[in-house]
Amino acid sequence: MLEIRGIHKAFGQTEVLRGVDLDVKKGDVVAILGPSGSGKTTLLRCINYLERADAGEMIFDGERFDLAHTSKKDIARIRKRTAFVFQNYNLFANRTALGNVTEGLIVARKMPRAKAEEIGRRMLEKVGMQDRMDHYPSQLSGGQQQRVAIARALAADPDIIYFDEPTSALDPELIGEVLAVMRNLAGEGMTMLVVTHEMNFARNVATKVIFMEDGRIVEQNDAKAFFENPQQERTRAFLRTVMDKDK
Repeated sequence: MLEIRGIHKAFGQTEVLRGVDLDVKKGDVVAILGPSGSGKTTLLRCINYLERADAGEMIFDGERFDLAHTSKKDIARIRKRTAFVFQNYNLFANRTALGNVTEGLIVARKMPRAKAEEIGRRMLEKVGMQDRMDHYPSQLSGGQQQRVAIARALAADPDIIYFDEPTSALDPELIGEVLAVMRNLAGEGMTMLVVTHEMNFARNVATKVIFMEDGRIVEQNDAKAFFENPQQERTRAFLRTVMDKDK
């Protein structure tokens, strides 16, 4: 479904991505791990054109794109088939939960309001927010806001969803409700790329795990092999550190 070849990105003199290659098959749940500053979020943002890569190629569902020179028209086409869930929800404060889910359908996709609201209600129910549809973000917990954000992503009927540390802004007791929704989506075959610090999710839900550092992929493997038999010493050191914190 998605192939990335040789993606580079620098901010000024700082190289953030140094030639990353990535393959994602339909139905994959790819967990992207690594220390802060390793390039994880920038990778997601470049793939979805929230940042413009300096170089690299993307093959999306068989169609080839130059990441540094993709036209606005092609970017719009790609974004209609993808969705992005941000760390800090990015909800409209003056819209209800339902309004946040339907806004993009009505404004960007010119969908009739009645149809958009039907989809919105269905997606909010899917993430367990059917009893909070008329609530504003200020009336919702962080976990509830993130579930609204996931409902908004699902409403676009994407082929793939990018998650940028979707639980890192949440209190510990709220993380589980968001991960449960993501676990259900994985079980339904949704293709997902997830930048995360949640090791249990990566180990038990992801089909593939990637470890990044200094803008490069240090190691990648299926989840079982990655956690049980890491090949690189740097990966082993990272896992020792994060696993000790989880104990």
